Formats: sequence, C-alpha cells, structure tokens
Amino acid sequence: MTGNAEQVRPLPPCVVITGPTAAGKTEFALSLAERFAVRLISVDSVQVYRGLDVGSAKPDRQTLARFPHALVDIRDPGEPYTAADFARDAEAEIRSARAAGRIPVVVGGTALYLRALRYGLDSMPRADPAYRNRLAARGKREGWPALHAELADLDPASGRAIRPQDPQRIQRALELHHVTKQRPSELRSGRGRDRMRSSLMIVITPANRAALHRRIALRWEGMLERGLVEEVQRVAEAEGWNLDLPALRAVGYRQTLAYLSGSISRSELPARGAAATRQLAKRQLTAFRQWAGGLWYDPLNQSTNDRIIRRVGRFIGDADCAGPDSGVRQIPAVAALIPDPE
Repeated sequence: MTGNAEQVRPLPPCVVITGPTAAGKTEFALSLAERFAVRLISVDSVQVYRGLDVGSAKPDRQTLARFPHALVDIRDPGEPYTAADFARDAEAEIRSARAAGRIPVVVGGTALYLRALRYGLDSMPRADPAYRNRLAARGKREGWPALHAELADLDPASGRAIRPQDPQRIQRALELHHVTKQRPSELRSGRGRDRMRSSLMIVITPANRAALHRRIALRWEGMLERGLVEEVQRVAEAEGWNLDLPALRAVGYRQTLAYLSGSISRSELPARGAAATRQLAKRQLTAFRQWAGGLWYDPLNQSTNDRIIRRVGRFIGDADCAGPDSGVRQIPAVAALIPDPE
C-alpha cells in the first residue's frame, strides 16, 4: 500500500449510504438532507459525467438544485476519471464540509471508489498511452476475452479476479505487466489502514433478492421511457462513437450501444440490460459484505426511514460531528440492523 501520508490520514466522521443499484440510496440521502445540515457527496462512477443522466439514475435538475451533490457532472464523457481521482476529490469535499460545520454524507454504490476512499490505493506506475492504445486496438480486433486469456496466462490471480467482459481492468493489468515486467497481482499489497473507522456505514438493500430484481426491472422500464436510447446515441455521436470510453462501457450504456449497433434487437434490450444490472448488483453486494461495521437496512420496511434518521441523529451526537452553530439537531436513536440478505 502506498506510503503517501494523505492516504493513511484518518478522515473526519461522515455518513456513508451505499448498496446495490436500484436499492433506493438517493431517496434516503435526500431524507437526511431535509432534516440535517449535510453535504451530499456522490460516489458513482457514471454520474461524474455530464450528459449521462438517465442511464446513471442521476437526480433530476430540480432535485440537484434543491439538494446539490458534489462530484456530479464534473467530467465530459471523453475525460478519464479514476478511483484515485475520486478518493482525492471526495476527501477534499469531506474535509471542506466538516470545516463548514456540515455533515458529509457520501452516497452511491461504486464499491471500487468507496474502497479507494476508505483504504487508499497501491502506488502504481503511470499509464503508457501508446501501449494502451495498442491494447484498445487489439481489443476491438481480437475481442477482450482473447486479451483476458492472455492475461490469465501471464497472471492467473489477475485472470481470476478480472472478468473477461471488463475491458478497462484487462487493459490496465496488461499495461502494468508491460511497464513493470511483473505480474499485476504482485503489485497489490492488499487492504490498507481503515481511514473511516469513525464513520457510519449504512447499506441499503431489500432483504428479499427477488424484490431487488423487480426494482431493477422497473428501473429499466423507466429509463427506456425517459429516453435512455436517445441519451446514449447523443453521447456516442458527440464522442465519435468511441466505444472504448469508460463512461460508455458502464452497465446500461453498454447494452444500449449493443442495440444501437444492431447486435441485439429493441425487444431484447430490457432483458439484457436488467440481467447485466442484476449481475452488477450481485458484485456490489459481495463487496459490501466484506466491509466491517456496515448496518444493513431494508428499504421496503416502512419503518426504515425513521430508523435511519434516528440512527444518524445519534451518530451526530456520539461522533461530535456538529458544532454548536451547525444547525444539526442532535437526537437519540436506535440502530436498525437486518440480516445479510440472501
């Protein structure tokens, strides 16, 4: 793990609201924003991009005007944004919020970003743009599963950890091997010091997996009604149909591009998109189960919202998050913990 002092310095107390896609994280964060003096900080690898609104379930303009979210709409789709960028930017927002007497509420489901913020990142060599471009060309020509097989031969551990349908991570792993002549898995030292031990970790997910799947299906219906296809076409055209952009490889955008390119039919799109989203949710849940100290809440329980509000109120008082002039009400609460969902 990197020895950068900034990456091992503890973060001020904050509230983290995370969980799988379509679980309802934003609604609970907005409920907190209505009651407490908070600063909402988005942790979403797609909502950082301007113009990617429908497919990322970004809050609408009216909501963002009333409840601003830091780290939303900060990049154009053609600009890179990494976990390291997020960890740096989110830390700055957290410290700025605390300095202003507000409670940082980090809300979103990008597990890689949250891990980078909480545990830091390994020091890695800089990118080699020329080699990366050659890999991208090979990915188009040969297919990313072929490059994944090559990676698995070079580094079986990385082959097991990276999916054949994950071009970004395959590309980076092969690039690391090219630059360092080492196996990419050997460059990772594992989890670093927990920088968020004083924070409140809330995981929002239905206790019933079938209920989450129904929410995902409904979200897809809603996104298509709100113009997902038109959004993807507009962004793809603006970026010259560069399908290797990380922003356009995200779940939802990738399946819509497959439809626009003729690989699947319009009638197949909702089912394909929902299936990919269910797989994303499964990966997110696997990651969050490995987190220490998370409190799991079922959004379908009618008492959940009140329980979270009371729990956050108690956290604010216990963690001394609020100064006397912050405007934050300090109220007692009882934690609501539900079993790990199956």
